[in-house]
Order: sequence, then structure tokens, then C-alpha cells
Amino acid sequence: MTGTDPGASGRGGAHAAADAAAQEAPALTAAEQQRLISPLADADDRVIEGALRPKRLHELIGQTRVREQLSLVLEGALRRGRPPDHVLLSGPPGLGKTTLAMIISAELGAPMRITSGPAIERAGDLAAILSTLAEGDVVFIDEIHRVARPAEEMLYLAMEDFRVDVVVGKGPGATAIPLDIAPFTLVGATTRAGLLPAPLRDRFGFTAHLDFYEPAELEIIIRRSADLLGVALGDGGGGEEIAGRSRGTPRIANRLLRRVRDYAEVRADGVITRDLARAALELYEVDEEGLDRLDRAVLGALVIRFGGGPVGLSTLAVAVGEEAETVEVVAEPFLVRAGLIARTPRGRVATPAAWEHLGLRPPEPPGLAVPGGLFE
Repeated sequence: MTGTDPGASGRGGAHAAADAAAQEAPALTAAEQQRLISPLADADDRVIEGALRPKRLHELIGQTRVREQLSLVLEGALRRGRPPDHVLLSGPPGLGKTTLAMIISAELGAPMRITSGPAIERAGDLAAILSTLAEGDVVFIDEIHRVARPAEEMLYLAMEDFRVDVVVGKGPGATAIPLDIAPFTLVGATTRAGLLPAPLRDRFGFTAHLDFYEPAELEIIIRRSADLLGVALGDGGGGEEIAGRSRGTPRIANRLLRRVRDYAEVRADGVITRDLARAALELYEVDEEGLDRLDRAVLGALVIRFGGGPVGLSTLAVAVGEEAETVEVVAEPFLVRAGLIARTPRGRVATPAAWEHLGLRPPEPPGLAVPGGLFE
């Protein structure tokens, strides 16, 4: 568990937040670590993101509906002089859940305690955090669906009644001592809202789901990041080219910007244009749709080797030389969302868009039998 002050700024505050996230974030798989277009953050991402994150709600780009709703919640709480309702943020990795949590803390002018679900293994871990809170503090739990069950049950009471029961002793002589805690605001973040138990989910007064960003929004984010990083982004469409290959995810957009910056500084004059961005991303094997080598290998095996499917997950994984879990967790989610493959009870099937993406002509659908008479 760590604490951050909303007034902290500059490189020191950014590195402190990055260190806290690095200690408590789940480890990346080897496959994810090698992917330029992974939505999960590595150590470098956490350091850079600390400097690039917007600090206030009006600075946040995209997520218009969530921003407006959250603004009303926070402004109403400030006018009443009371902590706002608990907030649950859900959505895929890399869309800004941690950024929003830090913005909530800054807008309220309250310190924030940062922890993560896997770090809370026992009820005592949670009690140690909650018992030291001051009134109005913000507690941020990332990956809240991974909180251990004993701590989760303690969290129910803390969220609703601002009280925890500390058990002293063991066996028949154990005694529960009620401990009042200061009113606080819990901000929970999850990439898998469906795994949250209903009693926990119902205790959040405000729930927001973050959607993928449009390319135009990502281009604005890229230009803002380029200004902060001192990157020369020309007017020739370089930002648009990077945004179109970023899978709708700001984290990926910022990572691609840094790699294109390297290419521009080493092999050109340092100015990012459309042609330069295209050449750099082709070198890094990220195509126009944001697919990388693994994505194209999965599509190629499904379309060329298996005629478009259906084919089982384990067979497909063997064909591309990867573990089945890597294909299912790392490659499939974006391919399904992009409409390139479909999951069916019989296995994975390539859509017509997958054939077209590989420059191939999709097979003609089988003709429908026309009912007729027995002797026709």
C-alpha cells in the first residue's frame, strides 16, 4: 500500500506513482512483454505515463459521457462538503482507469492511497489501510476483482457503514472488535467487471465503463503527448497515422509515438510525418489495422492452413507455435473485436474481413437448397 498527495507534481511525483504501480501491478506474460501493441503497461510505460497523464477532469480527452457524469458526482459532493459515493471504473487495459482515479483525488483535493487486489491477501491487509485514513481520503484499488474473499467481506462493511470488525484471538474465544473508520471514497478499477460479486458491485454509487477511443481522439492525445515529450510532430498526418494503428487505446498510442520518435531521430531529421510514421510502424510490424506479427500469424493459419475454419483453439495454437493461453488471451480479444475472427461452438472461424485483410478473396457461401417436388 502506498499513498500519494494530489499536490505532488513533476518527475518526483511521476516516479513515485510509477514505483507504486510497478510493485502492485500483475506481472506481464512473456508474450505481452514482447508486443509493441500490448494494452498492458510495462515499467517504462508506468514512468512515462506519470508525466503524460492529465491532472484534472477538464484536461481529459475522450470519454465524454463518463467525464460529464463524474463531474456532476464530484461537484455535488464538494458542494455538500461530504465525500462522494464510491466509484467503480471498468474497461479494458490502457484506457485510463488509473488516470481517472488520480483525477478524482485531485478534484477532491484529497490524498489517495493506492493498492491493488492481488496485494490484499488477508483481511488484516485491508484493515491496516482503512484504519489510517483521514476523513475524505480516496482509496484506489486496482484489479479489485482479485481481492481475497476475507478482505472482500470486510470491504462490504467498510463501504456501507465505515466500520470494520477486527477479530482478536482464535477459535471459540475469538472476539470481534468493531472499529470505526473515517468516511472515505473507494475507487475500484477492474478489467473484468463480470467477476465482481453482486454485493460488492451494488455498493458502488457510481459505475462507469470506459470505451475504446476514436482515432480522432487518439490523434489529439498523441499531439498532447508529443508536446510534453518534446517530439516534433509535423502537419503531414503523422499523428493520424499512429492513431489509426493504436487499437483505440491511449497507452498503445503513446508507446507507438515513442517508437516512431526513435525512428525519426535516428534515421531522419526528427520530424514525424505520415510517410515516416508509416515506415517506422512497418519496421515494427504494426500494420494499418494495428495487427502485429502474432495477430497476422493467427489469421494466416486460420485462413490459409485451415480454409477459414472452424478450428479448435489448441490446434490453432500449435499451428502458430504458441501456447493456447497466449492465443486466447493475447491475440484473440482484439481480433474478435475487430471482426476478423468469430468464436463458435465448433471452433474459431475467419470472417470475410479476415480474408480481405490478408489480400485474399473469401470463399463463396454455400448455396441454399431450393425446396422442390420429389421428382423435380
